[in-house]
Amino acid sequence: MSAADAPGREVLARVFLSRVLEPGDEVAGRWVRERGAVEVARCLRAGGPQLVGVTDKRWGGLLTRAQEADAARDLEVARDAGVRFVVPGDAEWPGQLDDLGDGRPLGLWVRGPASLRMWALRSVAVVGARACTEYGAHMAATLAAGLAERGWVVVSGGAYGVDGAAHRGALGAGGATVAVLACGVDQAYPRGHTQLINRIAEQGVVVGELPPGDHPTASRFIVRNRVIAALTRGTVVVEAAHRSGSLVTARAARRLGRHTMGVPGPATSSLSAGVHELLRDDAVLVTDAAEVVELVGDMGELAPQRRGPVLPRDLLEPGARRVLAALPGRGTASVAAVARGAQTTPDDAIARLYELRALGYVERHGDSWKLTRQAMISVRGGRS
Repeated sequence: MSAADAPGREVLARVFLSRVLEPGDEVAGRWVRERGAVEVARCLRAGGPQLVGVTDKRWGGLLTRAQEADAARDLEVARDAGVRFVVPGDAEWPGQLDDLGDGRPLGLWVRGPASLRMWALRSVAVVGARACTEYGAHMAATLAAGLAERGWVVVSGGAYGVDGAAHRGALGAGGATVAVLACGVDQAYPRGHTQLINRIAEQGVVVGELPPGDHPTASRFIVRNRVIAALTRGTVVVEAAHRSGSLVTARAARRLGRHTMGVPGPATSSLSAGVHELLRDDAVLVTDAAEVVELVGDMGELAPQRRGPVLPRDLLEPGARRVLAALPGRGTASVAAVARGAQTTPDDAIARLYELRALGYVERHGDSWKLTRQAMISVRGGRS
């Protein structure tokens, strides 16, 4: 039975505080750590004494909120919407969120059939620009699909652009995805993603810190990003301008000791400028899911070695390649000149030249040798 089904004093206090306090409030988080959620909730309900670390004005604002908060009502609304409230100590609580210290969520509202704790153990965040380019959407979807096919959970923020492409890529590959919202999880934001977020809730998990019905604000989007960073083993930024909120996620991941990765874009693209700044710092450049998994996965999960196409000259013996390289791009050369260029004997050079002639690379002109047209194309390609 979940905490939402049988709420105790601790759960009720945390539900109450989730309505009164803003997510990521480290001052309030210190109160909860030092005094406990039940005592902090009692102080706020009773109107005092004022807790340390806040101004009179702010304390007054918290007391006003406290008068309007109703934990039992929030739990009832959540239950009707198929939402549960998970708190630290619950079996479903992802322990890695504790790395946030006093900025740790008071609890998480969770909508969806999957276990958040289990899914978070093998998860990667894919984030980026809302107004992304076709390239950004393609890379996000492809990365997410590749991660899903390898058994990784894709975590993102449910927003337009890269977030939406990442969620769709994971779902399209039959994989798992988690949307971390900056509003109540009983509603969809942005509205244009209502169908997508409902689908995630049916097949995956939608989570958030705010109680049912609460609305997003600019600051809530920013603090939400720390949860995305903390839940996952690493964060991949696909496209981001210099002031993109996805850079906040990446920097939070870095502070938490998680892997930080970036997908490069055109040097002239302002939407990739933030990613390139991350890469200039200490983020790792990645271009596909295999490279992401090599970084965040277990020992031995290595990306394949990258190499260009195998050309016919690559199959030649080293001695034959040296002789071929010793011939000029234009005109002919004597056996003695080829031998000097290949650093071998004239007898070895002429033997290699006849071998190369049989393969169509060189032709003889009297006592001299020259490259064929086929070889000229091949050798020039190797020297470019």
